[in-house]
Amino acid sequence: MTQPLRHPALYHRHAALGAKFAAFGGWEMPLEYAGGGVLKEHTAVREDAGVFDVSHLGKARVRGRGAADFVNRCLSNDLNRIAAGQAQYTLCLDESGGVVDDLIAYRFGDDDVFLIPNAANTAEVVRRLVAAAPNGISVVDQHELFAVLAVQGPRSAELLSGIGLPTDHDYMSFTVSAFEGSDVVVCRTGYTGEHGYELVVPSHDAHALWDAIAAAGARPCGLAARDTLRTEMGYPLHGQDLSLDISPVQARSGWAVGWGKEQFWGRDALLAEKAAGPRRLLFGIESLDRGIPRAHMAVLPASGDTPIGEVTSGTFSPTRKVGIGLALIDTSAGVSEGDEVALDVRGRRSTVRVVKPPFVKSNVR
Repeated sequence: MTQPLRHPALYHRHAALGAKFAAFGGWEMPLEYAGGGVLKEHTAVREDAGVFDVSHLGKARVRGRGAADFVNRCLSNDLNRIAAGQAQYTLCLDESGGVVDDLIAYRFGDDDVFLIPNAANTAEVVRRLVAAAPNGISVVDQHELFAVLAVQGPRSAELLSGIGLPTDHDYMSFTVSAFEGSDVVVCRTGYTGEHGYELVVPSHDAHALWDAIAAAGARPCGLAARDTLRTEMGYPLHGQDLSLDISPVQARSGWAVGWGKEQFWGRDALLAEKAAGPRRLLFGIESLDRGIPRAHMAVLPASGDTPIGEVTSGTFSPTRKVGIGLALIDTSAGVSEGDEVALDVRGRRSTVRVVKPPFVKSNVR
């Protein structure tokens, strides 16, 4: 039986703004808003400031003596590279080296780690951690207890400072600050390639924070613009560019792996794949004609019709005004950056160039 979609705490705020909704990981979330649409929302983030409700993202708390060490034995990145008050991008792998999920780990201390997985994978990540947790370590799914707002764009610091929140901390670090009587985690992270922040706030206090951010001048933005923004940066999306079938070695996400660690889930398989060399690799592609890459399109050689890969993510770049995407291409094809290949667009060949992302200069700093 299909489960009904869950609604974020701010659902009625979005409806009042004329949002078009879509399903994301079991949640009904705003795709875009009336009076703007994807292009205007995308541009607002690149040039000014936008606010996204990303409360569909999961939340889980790992607590107990040695909680950070426990998480470090499970997830791919080396949590000991960061200190309390810092966050880290990491991966939950299965024993084959496939990606169960990619997530952000907030290190509050040696005995307290907060995790933000993707919506659809939260239950599975929590299940795996619960199954592995030793006595004294608790793993609690807090998915609906918190909302997450992403304020992104060149003016994001100005707007948040204007409502009394701190903004001068380093990238991938966070503070816990008071806002109208509620504790808000303010982290210098984001998924757009712009200077930005992600705010974790108790769900029942999200309305006041959203209203203050919008009143300060941030444009409400939906998840469609979030997707075009992340694609311009070449950021992977789980389920498309990372998955149980697409390892971090293939996706060029090895920077999120603590290769020197003695233990993490999937370590042996990943080390073996790295040593042998992956059978395919993720490349950026940009259109040389009017074609727009879309997920699952076949990648063809410059001459010939035998597929050598597949598009994993693709869109029209609002900033560049050109089709862009990510594609897994067989290493046996000998393709490298600068080469031209083709896409099968409903039986028509569309020429693309193989490039190294990002497609737009990152302003994260």
